[in-house]
Amino acid sequence: MSPPARPAGVYAKLVLMAIFWGGSFIGGRIASAEMAPPAAALWRYVVATLALVAVAFVREGGLPKLNPREWFAVVLLGATGVAVFNLCFMYGLARVPASRGSLIMALNPAVTLLGAVLFLHERLTRNKVLGIIVALLGVVVVLGHGNPVNLFRGSVGVGEVVLFGCPLAWAAYTLIGKRMLPGLSAIAVTAYAALTGTAMLVVVAAWSGDLAPPAASLRAWAAIAFVGLFGTALAFVWFYEGVRTIGPARTSVFINLVPVAAIVLGVLLLGEPLEFSMVAGGALVVAGVLLLNRPERAPRATVAATG
Repeated sequence: MSPPARPAGVYAKLVLMAIFWGGSFIGGRIASAEMAPPAAALWRYVVATLALVAVAFVREGGLPKLNPREWFAVVLLGATGVAVFNLCFMYGLARVPASRGSLIMALNPAVTLLGAVLFLHERLTRNKVLGIIVALLGVVVVLGHGNPVNLFRGSVGVGEVVLFGCPLAWAAYTLIGKRMLPGLSAIAVTAYAALTGTAMLVVVAAWSGDLAPPAASLRAWAAIAFVGLFGTALAFVWFYEGVRTIGPARTSVFINLVPVAAIVLGVLLLGEPLEFSMVAGGALVVAGVLLLNRPERAPRATVAATG
């Protein structure tokens, strides 16, 4: 039997995971400047799919056979978490700075929770309600450049609207997987979703005339390779290791580092401006997500009875 993973090593991997996910916004911004969004989305997932299938064979001996219900589920996962998510991601980053885009994407936990309440009848608690409100307020501050009234003055562009499709697609991906594929490993589910979603991206790229490898610079192709390999395949494997070693609640907290990493990298690598509204709004988003993950206190009577 292999020895259990050391928590210290897992924590280091989770920090790197957050940096890789933050760096994905930089890579997406670089690639989308030279490639059409369908092409950038497709080639990102060509790299990611090859890596995820390889991981499935190395770690689990291959991909399991699926029954018709499971095939239907992974097709839905590919449509939502791969095709729609990545098209919105690339279209949005072609128009929005990486740092601002990452703060919109930080709504993922709040939107997923709302979906779970609506479709899976998950119970809303006080901390979860406060977390959703605070996270949404943070995004409003960012989009309004510090003044929420600006939202009604046309300050929100098409790119930001498109990026809101990412949290919606990710919430659908998460809830479908939880409801329809409880018996498959996370690596198998992700590899199958990548395969089906990549097939859909091939169709979209062919329809838009972007199927052939684009004549982009080495820098843009390096960005695609980074996002596909490190920001998608490797980061997911490390996230899964964290869930198995320290639990999903502690692992999810590291996602709060993603917008921080994206903002810092956007300023350092792309020269993007650092606005006070981004700092304030980002702090609110992180605080909201922390509230979402904060366990509720047990009733006093229960504590006294068990003490």
